[in-house]
Amino acid sequence: MIIDVHTHIFPPDIITAKERLLAGEPEFELLYGPPASKMVSAELLVRSMDENGVDRSVVFGFPWRSAQTRARHNDYVLDAGARFSDRLIPMACLDLLSNACCAEAEKMISAGACGLGELAVYSAGGNMDRVLDNFKQIGALCREKEIPLLVHANEPIGHQYPGKAPQGLDFYYDLAKAAAGATLIFAHWGGGLIFFELLKKQPPAEFANIFYDTAASPYVYKSDIYRAASQAIGAGRILFGSDYPLISPKRYFAEMSQSGLAPSDIASICGENAARIFHIT
Repeated sequence: MIIDVHTHIFPPDIITAKERLLAGEPEFELLYGPPASKMVSAELLVRSMDENGVDRSVVFGFPWRSAQTRARHNDYVLDAGARFSDRLIPMACLDLLSNACCAEAEKMISAGACGLGELAVYSAGGNMDRVLDNFKQIGALCREKEIPLLVHANEPIGHQYPGKAPQGLDFYYDLAKAAAGATLIFAHWGGGLIFFELLKKQPPAEFANIFYDTAASPYVYKSDIYRAASQAIGAGRILFGSDYPLISPKRYFAEMSQSGLAPSDIASICGENAARIFHIT
């Protein structure tokens, strides 16, 4: 079974009204304002899954600043999960700076969200104490419910691109500490945090429940990343994520096959690990 743990879908009415929604949403404008940016509905995602041999996909929306738009988007994701219950695994997006973050998380989980994500803080400003406090509370909730959190992370150096947050690895490590004990998935290889698991003295205990997805890997890293990451932590904690519709799953499969990984490791990354996390039998 192939499971893609990182895909985005949008309600058709949001796709057609994109220009109207840019005002007051600087993060959305940054990522989806350019004419070349891609947004797809649940139906188009499922069609792509069929074309690429993907059995199931974890789906989420966007961490809108507007509570109304965020709720509307989350409702669409949950509805898509119900309509395609054998294909889509819905997660709920939250605004980590919102005072209502934890109450919203409880509501979304009760409504059928299988996890929380993709959670993101894209700017350096804001109340980081509130972010960490919210993350600690929703981490405890996810630990209790035995569902994962999926968090945006990116490498602090290298070329610039839309959505590259300015936070350093210490911020992502602070998130890991805040959600200690919960299953935490860091997107985009954890921005490089993965390699600090090789610390010789006192490797942080918080790493035990962290997984890393491959989202946007062909855009950022050489295919050697698969072999290097597997050697660092083992293939059992790496998850295939495409960031679709940003990149087609086929590119990931090609790079994995070229990386020198054993077929058993590729099978773990492409679905077996995610099946355990999301309780898929």
